[in-house]
Amino acid sequence: MRTCSKRLIWIICAAAVGLTLRPTEGTAQDYVGANGKLSVVVVADPYSDTRTGPELVEGPGLLLAGGIHELLETLDCDVVNTETVQMPAELEREYGEWNRASLTNRTLGKILYESDAGEHFFIGLLSGSKSLVGMLAGLQHLGPDRQPLQDSRGRDILGLPRLGDAAPLKVGLVWVSERGDFNTPNTSMVGDMGGMNVAVAAGLSNTMLRQQAGLDPPLSSKHIVMAGVQNTTPYEQHSIDNSFIETVSVEEMRSVSGSIQMQMERLSNLTDVIYVHVDMSILNADEMPGLPTSEHEKLSSTELGVFLRGVFTSPKVTALGIAGLPNGADELSIQ
Repeated sequence: MRTCSKRLIWIICAAAVGLTLRPTEGTAQDYVGANGKLSVVVVADPYSDTRTGPELVEGPGLLLAGGIHELLETLDCDVVNTETVQMPAELEREYGEWNRASLTNRTLGKILYESDAGEHFFIGLLSGSKSLVGMLAGLQHLGPDRQPLQDSRGRDILGLPRLGDAAPLKVGLVWVSERGDFNTPNTSMVGDMGGMNVAVAAGLSNTMLRQQAGLDPPLSSKHIVMAGVQNTTPYEQHSIDNSFIETVSVEEMRSVSGSIQMQMERLSNLTDVIYVHVDMSILNADEMPGLPTSEHEKLSSTELGVFLRGVFTSPKVTALGIAGLPNGADELSIQ
């Protein structure tokens, strides 16, 4: 079953990279190297933010070992770097699940912005939504002289972003998931950080953790598109409805109605780079063994692949994150 789950993720990755990011006019020209291939950096983040399970999940490692390099090579991509997030040795004694999640997000972001001046496309193999803030932080600081300000001891200065030409980039987010993850500590019914990460990225809560991770300033809700979100709590849905977040329904995703093309054009006009986060909860349970049954409509891998083709029509899409293959994926719910 686990092999089937991995294979399904490869289908999604191939749809996004092979069909839509193959170097062609108006799409990924900025990421084409001297060899004519798409320049790709792969980063795996096995760290979770759970208070009830293991800190490290095996999903990202399984995906790395499952042949992603070979897959990308068949899609005319050149994998120039592969890294796995590791808590720095000097911070290993830090405690608190949320604090440690924030610190590993900072490491994830640094991998992105320290390996790139705008010439690579990023693929994140992620434990879950925890890694969202780290991916956004890394993209926010892409380019020369745009890294976070530091003090004389080399520590990031929290709450003091650069200004002028070196100001952080405006990042757009396409959030593809059954869940909204737009809770705050005031609205969450379970207190799970995994249900808050989009709200954290938008600056609605946990400011110190967001800044510690390197995402500063937060995303504007005008720069967020939620696709396929159906599983929300009443207060969470109220927060979404009262924000500037734009939504695309499962029906619109399936019918390729043109809604996502309009949203991508809108995001492209408002932001500098765009991150696409795909959570496996959007997929039908019968296609990925281990997914829980749900009363909500979901997509097949083929339908999701077609939808992603529309997403990647924007030349500002800079990174793709695949999240949600936890420990025991054969028996447990996909995050």
